[in-house]
Amino acid sequence: MIDIHGHCPDRFSGVKDAFAANFTNAPEGLDELAARFSVCIGGETVIDLWAGHADAAKTTPFTDRSLVPVFSTGKVVMSLMIATLVERGLTTYDTPVADIWSAFGQAGKGEITLGQLMSHQAGLAGFDQTVDPSVWFEPGAVLERLAAQAPLWPPGSASGYHPITIGYLAGEVFRRLDGRTMGTALREDFADPFDLDLWIGLPEDQHDRVAQLRKPSAAPDLGTIDPIKKAAFLDRGSAPGGRGSTEWRKMEIPSANMHARADALARLMGVLAGGGLLDGKTILSPETLAEATRERIHGPDRVLPFTIRWAAGWMRNEGLDIFGPDPQTLGHCGWGGSCAMADPTTNVSAAYVMTRQSPHLIGDPRALRLFEALYAAV
Repeated sequence: MIDIHGHCPDRFSGVKDAFAANFTNAPEGLDELAARFSVCIGGETVIDLWAGHADAAKTTPFTDRSLVPVFSTGKVVMSLMIATLVERGLTTYDTPVADIWSAFGQAGKGEITLGQLMSHQAGLAGFDQTVDPSVWFEPGAVLERLAAQAPLWPPGSASGYHPITIGYLAGEVFRRLDGRTMGTALREDFADPFDLDLWIGLPEDQHDRVAQLRKPSAAPDLGTIDPIKKAAFLDRGSAPGGRGSTEWRKMEIPSANMHARADALARLMGVLAGGGLLDGKTILSPETLAEATRERIHGPDRVLPFTIRWAAGWMRNEGLDIFGPDPQTLGHCGWGGSCAMADPTTNVSAAYVMTRQSPHLIGDPRALRLFEALYAAV
């Protein structure tokens, strides 16, 4: 019997049942160790459930203060931070990145726009040469390499998911236009004033709140492997390594190392679901929201084995059907199964975090079960 904490109105009892079933009757090898599922409707948190243990030895309860590494689910926040630059008139999605950061224009990249960069069309999904994984802990070296590198495919011709590089690139755009790092701006503009427990770069005094993960039992299925997929996911230096978890957590990598609570992610995604508002304050105007969330490219992705409709950083649900039934829903998934979504049709936003990771690149069956139960009652 699993001890579930939080709140869930009777109307959504099926969601609580589905959450419990992920602990007691999950697909093979995916039974939960700890998880949290939060849902906002109209900007108000209506469901917030958590259960399990924060450590592998099952001696420490997972609580409402526990943080979880959500990896690429953090891209929903990264993309919103870029949208705030557009909202403030500091740039547009049609602006060439080289106009913001001149060195980026090397090697045939001078015409790549911010909108193309954010929708994974820039051809910089990974390095074109094998690097030592410790290079990721030297942001200046990463940016210098990417700025000098030629695209791995013709920019604008296709999307190709940038697992980690997009965080360094978007972060540099943000820093040059705003003057702050993205992690600092997230804390000052959102986390502190709106009480959102979201971190890009986790201070060491917060590390004891981080729940332990169990890695997937199998590698993800990337489809047919080619040099682009190798550069993005499989080369020795395609992901950070060579430093301990403390240094990893402290780094600011907006695409990959966010630490978060599900309730905070769900509330922030309410900006996309609720017409640009957060707690009644306008974060994005209707015009900026429309530009940020519209489809920018649609087709077979060069890195992920899916046909994807990309907005400016978020996946659109049409054709994927992983964030409920509405094709207008936007969201993103993270390594191991976490995800966050926003449905502007029903003004529903939600987030799922967990500690047992699965090999599913998107559409983890535990999250699908929760969304199915949610929409059965919405």
